[in-house]
Amino acid sequence: MSKQSGRGRVVGLPEWDRCAVMGVVNVTPDSFSDGGRWFDTTAAVKHGLQLVAEGADLVDVGGESTRPGASRVDEAEELRRVIPVVRGLASEGVVVSVDTMRASVAAQALAAGAALVNDVSGGLADPAMIPAVADTGAPFVVMHWRGFLEGGNVRGVYTDVVAEVVDELHARVEAVLAGGVSPDRIVVDPGLGFSKEADQDLSLLAHLDRLHALGHPLLVAASRKRFLGRVLAGPEGAPPPARERDAATAAVSALAAEAGAWAVRVHEVRATADAVRVARAVEGARAEGSAPGAGAPRPAHTATGEPATATPDAHRGGHGPSGTEGVR
Repeated sequence: MSKQSGRGRVVGLPEWDRCAVMGVVNVTPDSFSDGGRWFDTTAAVKHGLQLVAEGADLVDVGGESTRPGASRVDEAEELRRVIPVVRGLASEGVVVSVDTMRASVAAQALAAGAALVNDVSGGLADPAMIPAVADTGAPFVVMHWRGFLEGGNVRGVYTDVVAEVVDELHARVEAVLAGGVSPDRIVVDPGLGFSKEADQDLSLLAHLDRLHALGHPLLVAASRKRFLGRVLAGPEGAPPPARERDAATAAVSALAAEAGAWAVRVHEVRATADAVRVARAVEGARAEGSAPGAGAPRPAHTATGEPATATPDAHRGGHGPSGTEGVR
């Protein structure tokens, strides 16, 4: 199975021929990455349209920061921030995702034109979320979550982070299915940076195949996160600011695309849009190279330029158990 065929399709959303790019619009004053830059409705809509122009396939609109220690906004304020932006982008034909933990915000955003609900709590923060999503038939992102990022929840304790995230996501998906959400409308997200240390985030990225085993399309949201800062800083250095982690984000996007992710969620779109397209081109070349007869060597020539007589083994080595088909 090719990576593309293994990405899965999310019913209710367009089908892309590669890893999709989800651009981020934070309508907040306190996001860890770009808080306050798009707090005004007009600026937020303009930014969302710019992300699409740069290559975003869909735009994720959120009105509540989920950074460690962030205070929750009340429902009325979240609605005030989010709904006009969702409506403005949807009216321009943008595929909009709403990033919220509240059922009321999700429902009103869907009514305003959103196509997808992205809940970092996977429905745990608001018991009304799953019934609300099920009633609308909207696609739903189920992220691995161990609670709000306060106190001990900022640094999760794991014995085997990959196995535990897979198991906990599986249990959460089962609860979402039991709540009436259709299996072909569920996306899973390992929750990079949520109650996880840098080495744990890297372990999850190294084992995305284990998350694919859950049987649902995979969203990878690594953009500008702390673990990238730790990688870039090295053992002794200070992590660069969030906005200086975009090249590292694009690298993760390429790796996630190559590993079969359905979508990547990023703040700076252009580099990632290029990265996933290159990953798709390499994937296509690999598939062509694996086709029967592809890459067969040309006949050898003698010193006089005449074709040499091929021996029975002359064309071996291009394919088969020891050939290049499995080389990556």
